Amino acid sequence: MNPVCSNACLRRRAGNALVEFALAFALIFPSLLGCVEFGFAFYQYQKLLSAVRSGAAYASRLTYTSHTEIPSPSFLRSVRNMVVYGDPDGGDVPLVPGLRPEDVVVEVEFEMGYPRWVTVGIGEYRSTSPIKTLQFRHKPRLRMPYLGRFDPMAG
Repeated sequence: MNPVCSNACLRRRAGNALVEFALAFALIFPSLLGCVEFGFAFYQYQKLLSAVRSGAAYASRLTYTSHTEIPSPSFLRSVRNMVVYGDPDGGDVPLVPGLRPEDVVVEVEFEMGYPRWVTVGIGEYRSTSPIKTLQFRHKPRLRMPYLGRFDPMAG
């Protein structure tokens, strides 16, 4: 018996390798896509969280000029621009692709006639990922104590 494989033996082994590769690829490729999708979703959420955090910190120190829990239009505009563009005056390019000022929710809670808490969050945001559309509803949200100046006469 010859220890060296003949051409027919090598062809059979090559065929086996091709079948094994196809089976392994069918299992590994979807797992790889799932990992990419999860990583991208986590990255997008962290960018949103960072934008909301900076907007909430800004809102907690901004002068509040409304008499009620409904913020004034200038307060809303400044906080929303801070979340979306990183600048209270607005900008051209959002920090998170596809985020609009209308997507930002700002709530103020009063306690004994004064603003006590400011909550800033994302109402609804859709982001396209490499594989599918991601949708964030009412997340992220951040509640901070209001530390700014309450001046209803200025508004």
